[in-house]
Amino acid sequence: HVQLVESGGGSVQTGGSLRLSCAASGATNSRYCMGWFRQAPGKEREAVAAHYTGTATTYVADSVKGRFAISEDNAKNVLYLQMNNLQPEDTAMYYCAARAASCALTWARDDLYNYWGRGTQVTVS
Repeated sequence: HVQLVESGGGSVQTGGSLRLSCAASGATNSRYCMGWFRQAPGKEREAVAAHYTGTATTYVADSVKGRFAISEDNAKNVLYLQMNNLQPEDTAMYYCAARAASCALTWARDDLYNYWGRGTQVTVS
C-alpha cells in the first residue's frame, strides 16, 4: 500500500515561488506514474504535472508550462513540484497521486490514480 505525504505549501505573494514535496513509501516496484493535481474551492480537480518513474518522462499541463516543473529524487523517494512566478489563480489545495502504471496518454485523468495524499494548501495573493 503506497502512502503519500505532501509538504511545502504556504502563502506567497504574486510572482513568488514554492517547492512542494511528496514523500512516498510502501511502493512494491519502481515504476509508478506520480502526479500533482490541484483543486480550488468550487472548481474541479485539475491535473498539473506527472512523472513516470520508469523512464523519468515528465508531463506538464499547458496552464502552468514554463512556470512549474516536476522532478523526483529517486534515492529519497520524493516527488517535487517547483512552482515559479505564482499567480493568484494558482491558489488551490495541491495533491500528490500515484498509480502503478505508465503515465502515457492518461496522466491527467485523476480517476486512474489509486493512491492520494491529503494535500497541501497553496495561497497566492
